[in-house]
Amino acid sequence: MISFGMPTQNENSTGTRGLLAPPSRVKPLSAIAALLVALAAGTTVPAYGQSESAAPGSAEKAPDAATNTDANAAPEAAAAAPTGFWERSNLLGDMGGLRTLLGDHGVTFNAQETSEVYGNFSGGISKGASYNGATQFGLSVDTDKAFGLKGGTFFVDALQIHGHGITAARLNALQAVSGVEAEATTRLWELWYQQALGDKFDVKIGQQSLDQEFIISQYGSTFANATFGWPVLAATDLPAGGPAYPLSSLGVRLRFKPSDSMTILGGIFDGNPAPGNGDPQQLNASGTQFNLHNGVMIIGEVQYAINQPPASGSGASQPAGLPGTYKLGFLYNNNYFADQHLDTNGISLASPASNGVPAAHRGNFSVYAVADQMVWRPSADSPQSVGVFTRVMGAPGDRNLLDFNINAGIVLKAPFKGRDSDSVGLAVSYANVSSSASALDRDIATLQTPGHPVRSAETVIEATYQYQVAPWWLLQGELQYIVHPGGGIPNPNNGGARIGNEAVAGLRTVVTF
Repeated sequence: MISFGMPTQNENSTGTRGLLAPPSRVKPLSAIAALLVALAAGTTVPAYGQSESAAPGSAEKAPDAATNTDANAAPEAAAAAPTGFWERSNLLGDMGGLRTLLGDHGVTFNAQETSEVYGNFSGGISKGASYNGATQFGLSVDTDKAFGLKGGTFFVDALQIHGHGITAARLNALQAVSGVEAEATTRLWELWYQQALGDKFDVKIGQQSLDQEFIISQYGSTFANATFGWPVLAATDLPAGGPAYPLSSLGVRLRFKPSDSMTILGGIFDGNPAPGNGDPQQLNASGTQFNLHNGVMIIGEVQYAINQPPASGSGASQPAGLPGTYKLGFLYNNNYFADQHLDTNGISLASPASNGVPAAHRGNFSVYAVADQMVWRPSADSPQSVGVFTRVMGAPGDRNLLDFNINAGIVLKAPFKGRDSDSVGLAVSYANVSSSASALDRDIATLQTPGHPVRSAETVIEATYQYQVAPWWLLQGELQYIVHPGGGIPNPNNGGARIGNEAVAGLRTVVTF
């Protein structure tokens, strides 16, 4: 994003989709007619997969919105897809042959609804329950099957977000309880075209949400808290929270696979998905601001996978070792970022002598590492397994509220006999407030408001159970405990004392139509 001004960092946007179908050549008019019928039939039954990378051609399928995408919300269909009500992958099945017809034309339409209720029972700025949800509509076109352009995929999806998330209403935490939480609206999310150039390279161009391919932890995506999807450090430090659910930015993403085990991702995007002062989601409420004049964000990631299962139908045997994926990455944004402590004269912003204008720093960056590793399973063909993950991310402290964030957790798949698609997990996330932001708080306590709390860090602990009622229906129970919400900020309803630690319980339901 090329910016000659000094925009203020917007608040966190707080924050995963379609399947390709079989080919056939049809006359253009019949394909268009089939598409219109599909849209008419599907608009009454939409859906959203929080944090799940469901877009065709994504680097990996990873569940929990924002994601955050829900890990087991929609298991992949087998070669011979079951048609029974409780066995099929979609609630509406083949819709009287419509999905098959569209698939023959290279068109896939999908819809998913995520609804959730959370209640705060301790601490926070208020106690009580809140409801929120999101409906996601997605449309993908395999251009080879549609009109003979090999290796191409067109994708578009939209969100209908409803309700009011509990984090903003009752908690004031940095790490939102759910990756689905967002401002209620109907908006475009992604709109892009991807072209494969041989077997090892592809390019994607258009409006993209980076949480669909970058900084993803497969096991972390099992959890509902937004930080296990798009990490809180990026969501807090980047302008408008970065191009992640429910926002996106115009740009180009390149992907190169030099070997079966290695993938290299890189992209350049507009640096601010919602420029201006105020709530980013309200500044770009429709998702149709296609900006290319707000600076530049560059991101790169190297992925290395070990002991991955063979491709379906390849005839290769299952590796004896346990699968894992390891990633290293960086991001850079060339906008101006406000100093968290000092003004343009080098005086504390809390001082009466300050001019009140924060010093400006050109550019911001972060480096990160992600590890997903299965550590146990009874046998190579067993559905039961234990996996662990960790993700570490750092950024400079002078221009960022958060300078360090680490997530870690453990997930048990198939925890009980006969529950092969269920998952149970425990995870923790620690977000450290930068020394510059803490120094400003100390100055406020000394020079302005005696006893003003000094922010230090926020920690979230989450326990979750995903119950797969049917391939198209997921229930997820949640318990979260948030220590030092906001890093230890004052409670506006309690005379400036810190917001108390929060205990939150919730239930999520995800239906794929």
